[in-house]
Amino acid sequence: MNDTAEDTLAEQKPTAVTQLDALVIGAGFSGLYQLKKLREMGLNVQAFEAGSGVGGTWYWNRYPGARFDSQAEIYQYWFDKDLYAAWKPSERFPAQPETERWLNFVADKLDLRKDIHFNTRILSAHFNEETGRWLVKTDQGETIDTRYVVACTGMLSAPLTDRFPGQSSFKGEIHHTGLWPKEGVDLQGKRVAVIGIGATGIQVIQTIAPEVGSMKVFVRTPQYVVPMRNPKYDDDDWGKFTERFEELKARVQNTFSGMDYDFENGSWFDSTPEKRLAVLEQHWADGSLSMWLATYPEMFFIPEVSEEVSEFVRSKMRERLKNDPALCEMLIPKDYGFGTHRVPLESNYLEVYLQPNVEAIDCKKTPIEAIVPEGILTADGTVHEVDVIIMAVGFDAATGALTRIDIRGRDGRSLKEEWEREVRTTMGLQVHGYPNLFITGSPLSPSAALCNMPTCLQQMVDWISDCIAYARQHGKQVIEPTAEFEEQWVRHHDETAAATLVVKTDSWYMGSNVDGKPRRLLSYIGGVGNFRKRCDEVASQGYPGFAMQ
Repeated sequence: MNDTAEDTLAEQKPTAVTQLDALVIGAGFSGLYQLKKLREMGLNVQAFEAGSGVGGTWYWNRYPGARFDSQAEIYQYWFDKDLYAAWKPSERFPAQPETERWLNFVADKLDLRKDIHFNTRILSAHFNEETGRWLVKTDQGETIDTRYVVACTGMLSAPLTDRFPGQSSFKGEIHHTGLWPKEGVDLQGKRVAVIGIGATGIQVIQTIAPEVGSMKVFVRTPQYVVPMRNPKYDDDDWGKFTERFEELKARVQNTFSGMDYDFENGSWFDSTPEKRLAVLEQHWADGSLSMWLATYPEMFFIPEVSEEVSEFVRSKMRERLKNDPALCEMLIPKDYGFGTHRVPLESNYLEVYLQPNVEAIDCKKTPIEAIVPEGILTADGTVHEVDVIIMAVGFDAATGALTRIDIRGRDGRSLKEEWEREVRTTMGLQVHGYPNLFITGSPLSPSAALCNMPTCLQQMVDWISDCIAYARQHGKQVIEPTAEFEEQWVRHHDETAAATLVVKTDSWYMGSNVDGKPRRLLSYIGGVGNFRKRCDEVASQGYPGFAMQ
């Protein structure tokens, strides 16, 4: 038999199909925990991860300066006090390399790697109505037949890479912060451009400023910023946190944001001007997100309160910018209120603009028109010549990671096509029309944006696991939210959001950063504690609104 005939037979040979009870997409914070939970339930479960290692966000986002802005003592798994005690973070807000090492430590401690397929991207997942199962295909040529799919794909894991005409013509290097090379990028003494000054861009800018030869920062939307206070932790510090393990666990599950602080200063309108100022100064000095999520909730609802709080922050920023008129005009927001965008924590970020080798380019006055071989062309005809372009231009948040997979539910419906018309979920846990598909870090739940992520992700994984266990115990094979229950949740979500100033502001929270994306607040803003209570009520009542058969 010749080679051609053998090749033809090989092509005709049917591909083996792997049978699973459950498939987890992603090996980040929630994917690792979901794998652990389903494995403990006795399910035949495997996880599939596009990267070569665990970590999710902390695997992909290894750009200079990457670190989380929830304190280490609450950016935690809560299922095992011994696990909590065993890893001792070095500081209040650890940087990416330490966080990635921690998640590898967790994966090893729980022996999870044996059930994870690395370097494998899910291409499609189609629901078979006859069997009540999903047929999933990977970029490695694998086909998996599974009862349940749990998508732990992350809410900021679909980078917006192709943003400007002519990118491929650039003679230097272009790097998106969400796809930063493992080997790093040599910036020493080079001419560097940074596009974007959201939370990621700010971390990059403040970190690389001392090493680059020159830096041009392309500014479109200015951000309110809060200085980070990041003390070192020692063993004694961590011992004290470990003693408070149960207290911290209970605390974060019931606050508005899933943090260990909450709005506990009374009403803005019942406070004197002196008390209001004292509260703002106290939380400003704390150097955490408490300035945003633990001062006065009225700033999210009442324009006059929003303006006072915003002006407090503006005054702090003006002082740091030495009241430079041009910099203040470009870098200090004035057309939206503090907290209606994501609030970044930073370390000497504003001071970078006072360096002689740093220039801020106003993209509102002179938008970027194209990337050219020499650098960046702006609308005034200027070509900004650079060696490296860093794109801190964000993500297709909450929905993008799933719409980049060909997911088809009952009647061949496409999740991508449905979400292009309107972003809908049932409590962020499932979507009507897609039975046995569960999601975390998902639209219309707090975890899409407004939560200390570990708090919300664990809550969702626990709920999903309990729901699957309940169905199995009652001999049910298929779980799907009803259209009526989903409509109720979407209506409640929208009514809650409409009462706030957040929906009046253009940001990635509203999908405004992606052309054509339907406008809806991606994250539930009713509070983490309230969301947990609603989910617990549904579970305790036998999952009304979730049809099982």
